[in-house]
Amino acid sequence: MSMRVYRTSERLSHRGMVLIAVLWMVAALSIIVTGLTRSVREESRMMSRARQSVEALGLGDAAIQMVLQGMSSRPVQKGRMEEVAIAYRGVPISVQVMPLNGLIDINAAAMPLLIRLYSVAGGLPAEAAEVLAQATVTARERKDSRGRAARFEAGEDLLQVPGVDYGLYARLSGLITADLRGSGKVNPMAAPPEVLTVLAGGNVAVAMHIAADRHAGLEGIDTTALDASVIDSAIVRRFRVQARVPLLDGTWLRVSRTVDLTPRARNGMPWHTFSSSHSFEPVGHKNN
Repeated sequence: MSMRVYRTSERLSHRGMVLIAVLWMVAALSIIVTGLTRSVREESRMMSRARQSVEALGLGDAAIQMVLQGMSSRPVQKGRMEEVAIAYRGVPISVQVMPLNGLIDINAAAMPLLIRLYSVAGGLPAEAAEVLAQATVTARERKDSRGRAARFEAGEDLLQVPGVDYGLYARLSGLITADLRGSGKVNPMAAPPEVLTVLAGGNVAVAMHIAADRHAGLEGIDTTALDASVIDSAIVRRFRVQARVPLLDGTWLRVSRTVDLTPRARNGMPWHTFSSSHSFEPVGHKNN
């Protein structure tokens, strides 16, 4: 009798172990299936985002080309920032056109403007801003093998200046250019609000007031609160043209082209694109 009870107990124990093993296998398979499902969903989401990005890039380029066609037919270019609404294939696209002298030219800006750039936009103390401004002038005036000033080839070259780190450059990158050969002064009618703030010595209220009046299309805007020694209303033929394309997830793709509207005698093109970029803009971020 006791042997029979022992064998029964042994069989029950064995069945229990088998059941536990089965449950562990089911749990493991569930984890694997869940992981695979998440992986497939994530890959599907990434593929969808990539497809949207490619389509948005094409739409942005098309909108920019349409705006440039209209600009190339003008006898005289506008010397102020403007927004153009384009509908292409049913997608509403906002295109911003900004003359490049609305930015601070790191190849020609005078010391006072560079100091103000580093102190106001860069957030550096006055003494540090002055030292860095001098280092910037020294870097751009160094001689190359032909005895000419080396110049900065792109805004990113500012990182070569001792004292400019990635954090500082990130704060300045949207305010500067190395693609303009001009007086080194800034056109306030073309400048984004951040540059206007620099010209106003950090007075955000003055900058926003000028930007609002300009956006409203007003003429004769009062710029007397800006430093007159660093502003100029010259007309240039180089522009940053930026299309803002909506994506399905509520974000935006910014497609940017820097162009020269001087006709190219070599190939007959009415404009020349010499730099391009694109970036994603999060939900809720406003276009400058």
